[in-house]
Amino acid sequence: MALLERVSTLVRANLNDLVDKAEDPEKMIKQIILDMQNQLLQVKTQVAISIADLHVLEKKQQDNQASEQQWLRRAELAVDKKDDPLARAAVERAMSYKGMTESFHQQVEDQKVQVENLKTALLKLQQKLAEAQNKSDMLVAQHRRSRAMGKATQAGIAIGDDSHAAAFDRMKSKVQHTEAAAQAKADLVADDVDDRFAALEKEGEIDRLLAEIRARRQA
Repeated sequence: MALLERVSTLVRANLNDLVDKAEDPEKMIKQIILDMQNQLLQVKTQVAISIADLHVLEKKQQDNQASEQQWLRRAELAVDKKDDPLARAAVERAMSYKGMTESFHQQVEDQKVQVENLKTALLKLQQKLAEAQNKSDMLVAQHRRSRAMGKATQAGIAIGDDSHAAAFDRMKSKVQHTEAAAQAKADLVADDVDDRFAALEKEGEIDRLLAEIRARRQA
């Protein structure tokens, strides 16, 4: 699904790298937040549609189950009346509804997976949007400081203080490298924790839904 691919791209995006590479970081961070908000709205809409589709499929599955049982009862009635041809026709009709029930059952299961995938994407995007909103002011301020430091370096070069400027550049590069490494580790840890919790929640929901289905089938 193209929507999930776009969401995945936004979720994986490293905000610090994007801002560092942008010619206009303030404009870039605003655009990122706007993109996330737009995608968030689309995912919310798609989740609602998918849930509605799931309810429709479940209703059709239940209707076919009811029809199957109704025709089986009619077959029993025909047997009681010694009307074998009618009983046979009723059983045949019941089998037809059973086939439809099984088909809808598979569609219901597939739809449940899609709903859960969309819910997971929605949660991750919400978290990423909150991160972007929280970081926006900090990232812009950081870029402004970096730009100011760059201007100071240029000023040092202009007055002929080459040795100091070179040392300053080396220190700046080292600090930036250390910050980037720390941020990368933090991002990896955060993504791993999010994925693990999402997996646990998904497994729990799947177990619950399967338990409900088994209970309905055994009732």
